[in-house]
Amino acid sequence: MRWTAFILAIWLTAGLNSQSAAQNRVALVIGNAKYQNVPSLANPANDADAISALLKSAGFQSVEKVENLGVGGMRRAIRDFSDRTRDAEIAVIYYAGHGIEAGGVNYLVPVDAMLRRDLDVEDETVPLDRLLQVMEPAKRLRLVILDACRDNPFVKSMARTMASRAIGRGLARVEPTSSDTLIAFAAKAGMTAADGSQVHSPFTAALLKHLVIPELDVRLALGRVRDDVLKTTSGKQEPFVYGSLGGSIVTLASLSKDERMESAPSITDSDSLAARDYEATARVGTVDAWDAFLAKHPKGLYSDLARSQKAKLGVPAAKPSTTVKDVPDQKPRKKEKQNNTKSASGGTEVECCLAWYRRHYPGQTNIINACAARVATNTTPGFSYCSLKRGP
Repeated sequence: MRWTAFILAIWLTAGLNSQSAAQNRVALVIGNAKYQNVPSLANPANDADAISALLKSAGFQSVEKVENLGVGGMRRAIRDFSDRTRDAEIAVIYYAGHGIEAGGVNYLVPVDAMLRRDLDVEDETVPLDRLLQVMEPAKRLRLVILDACRDNPFVKSMARTMASRAIGRGLARVEPTSSDTLIAFAAKAGMTAADGSQVHSPFTAALLKHLVIPELDVRLALGRVRDDVLKTTSGKQEPFVYGSLGGSIVTLASLSKDERMESAPSITDSDSLAARDYEATARVGTVDAWDAFLAKHPKGLYSDLARSQKAKLGVPAAKPSTTVKDVPDQKPRKKEKQNNTKSASGGTEVECCLAWYRRHYPGQTNIINACAARVATNTTPGFSYCSLKRGP
């Protein structure tokens, strides 16, 4: 009887350890934008912020985000990531920035690279093979995502010292030697990818939509990313995936079955609306615009990204403190009289603003509260939040 209990205890412990290991998902996110010797890139910092937030929301236990690293910093970050992959079930490395292919080998370019000669590539960059090496211990999936196929300015000025060594356009085709390894390029081998005119590159924007959908296999997710990018770039850019996985479903979203059932009906609609509003707000890029977005989308991945964008403008994203019920009953004080002047449609600006929002956003008190707080706390003569952002 004692032996039976002992064996049962070992079995239960092993089962719990196995379950814990299955949940161990780790990621390293690198965004290189501020290059010192060539023009900076517009999107990698935003892309890295967004992918980091996405993976955290998907249940990853460890997400390390680093930006604008020199060659020493990149090598250390990748080396340190190896400590977290030892017990990982799934390991992901995402890189946004410049990449280069030399002699059939792919390299990631740190921000301090000069690359005056083709001989400098090995000394001033980080080989893709190094990323694959540190991810080797991961048991179920090793995924490298490279938004690094941009048209490379280093190639145009690089002196050639070896006639036999080609410097390619884009990145070279790669075949992982380890099983259960996928490498996703923003564009197929030999082609370049667009940085994009929006807040995210076309490739990363598609990743944000599809990569961590609950119960969706990562291969299907990357297939949807490909289709999305082809559509948004009018067929000019085609992402490509190299490597292979086994026959079981591998998803990056670590929600429980019950959580998936609860969230699945609303994820697509709410995230799609938030994504559309986020892109529109980013084109404006002002504090007022981000405030309006956060009023409409106070929670979720895109609200976290919006707060990050607002913080870059040097203004913290404060939560509104004024409630709706306090505002209609307020009588204008002398010092605040300019904020409550009569509008063209009658009534104070506070009342008109609240009426507009109640009519167009019934029941959404967070938006109404933001409007009330914005008007009540502003001291600019004749100011109205609704007149600036929405109209009377």
